[in-house]
Amino acid sequence: MSQKISNLAVVDRRAEIAEDVEIGPFCVIGPKAKIGRGSKLYNNVTILGDVTIGEDNQISPNAVIGGHPQDLSYRGTETKVIIGDRNVIRECVTINRASEKEDGFTMVGSDCYFMGNVHVAHDCVVGDRVIIGHGSMLGGHVHVDHHATLSGSVAVTHYGAVGSYTFVGASSRVLQDIAPYMLADGNPARPRCINIVALKRNNFAPKVINALNEAYRLMYRARVGLDAARELLASRDELIPDIQHLFESLEYSQAGRHGRGREQRRKAA
Repeated sequence: MSQKISNLAVVDRRAEIAEDVEIGPFCVIGPKAKIGRGSKLYNNVTILGDVTIGEDNQISPNAVIGGHPQDLSYRGTETKVIIGDRNVIRECVTINRASEKEDGFTMVGSDCYFMGNVHVAHDCVVGDRVIIGHGSMLGGHVHVDHHATLSGSVAVTHYGAVGSYTFVGASSRVLQDIAPYMLADGNPARPRCINIVALKRNNFAPKVINALNEAYRLMYRARVGLDAARELLASRDELIPDIQHLFESLEYSQAGRHGRGREQRRKAA
């Protein structure tokens, strides 16, 4: 099938537009854009700079993808935005391209759902199947791992990290890394329990859920510390890969400043 590009859209002739792409009225597509098959840009969508968008994405009105990073040190370097497949990007979402301070790209995985007015800042990396609620904001250099959910009006500070299978409650202020498998909430956000709903929905075995729940109790309730928790769970034959991943994430967070492991990248830059 051929492209369906409105006569009222402005599409640079150098842009790479695949088959089946629909581009609605008043969209503006820059010369370095690459848009994969089956993607649909409804109307008033703006694509700036070097942006690669995969297949079967739906992008709603007034989204702006690939704008300059909102970083005063940025000097116009050619950086990128890379977006995977089957994402839903709703109204007024902004995804900025990267600064020069990390790897040169802002990345979004596949099968994500970004609700209205979400902001993804420069150098962010968002995994697959991530849901971000209305009005939430990711500061620069934030990483959000696979299957995480951020509710509405969540603010994640720069260089923060949100682990896989987490849930962050509405209006939370995330100042420190959120470890994987946790349900976090508050201002500032703190882990309240494991995210048992996500674990069950994603077919985690009862043995794994029980071990994660015990790890949470040891770390956040009993506060025995990482080494003691590791020894206790190892003695019960519960030091399974998911627990090891949790402990590695906690160690990494503690190695950075302010409970953010990725702050080490800022120092290196």
